[in-house]
Amino acid sequence: MPMTEFVNGTAYESYGDHLHPVVVLIHGLGLRKSMWRSHIDLLSKSYRVLAYDLYGHGESVAPPVQPSLRLFAQQLEDLLNQLKIDHCAIVGFSLGGMINRRFAMDWANRVTSLLVLNSPHERTPDEQLKVEQRALNTQDGGPAATIETTLKRWFTPDFIVSQPAVIKQVRNWVLNNDPAIYAQCRWVLANGVRELIRPTPPICKPTLVMTSENDSGSTPAMSHSIANEIAGAKTVIVPRLQHLGLLEEPNRFTEHIISHLDASV
Repeated sequence: MPMTEFVNGTAYESYGDHLHPVVVLIHGLGLRKSMWRSHIDLLSKSYRVLAYDLYGHGESVAPPVQPSLRLFAQQLEDLLNQLKIDHCAIVGFSLGGMINRRFAMDWANRVTSLLVLNSPHERTPDEQLKVEQRALNTQDGGPAATIETTLKRWFTPDFIVSQPAVIKQVRNWVLNNDPAIYAQCRWVLANGVRELIRPTPPICKPTLVMTSENDSGSTPAMSHSIANEIAGAKTVIVPRLQHLGLLEEPNRFTEHIISHLDASV
């Protein structure tokens, strides 16, 4: 298992042959780079895989300024510069799937391919206001206030019962976040979609958009909308699973990720 290394306060791990094309993995809100462990063995056979912790998550330092999609995109740019990586494919989950779209808008020349997993997009005006209000409410109780409801949205009921160790691990990941930083990042997740709708400049990279059939916050309709706004993008909807389906049944996602990478990198 590679040791965690640090660049300017960003914790990262690197897997695979350094001569292979680079694939960067970006986790979601409240999570950390280790969420990708069940995907890395297969990915690293053909790719150099870089997984890192977002500011304020895992082992990385707190955000240097108010969190935003542009700040998180800049974090990735700084990491690539320090590691002397000119271009890469970027796999982003949830908030990570917003960050990689922002990065592709700001640094298109550094992106070979995008994979947007279980990531939100345009909501109705009423739903957008509700989501933003819920994000503001997080400031009162932090992640602990909503963690049990969150886990029920993320995993199927059968998985919650049959895999208590995984549920405990994910719960601990979320609860270990600083409440104030978590609330700020949840606002980015809620409000940041506004700058990604009908992206300007347009995203023109080979893109795969995936979500789970029963993901209530990053719905199949949202995934189709994301794909419709990126020329040539494809959509895959994984049956039955919920938001963290890629932890519940990782191979259902990894096979599509590798197929897309093999065709586009």
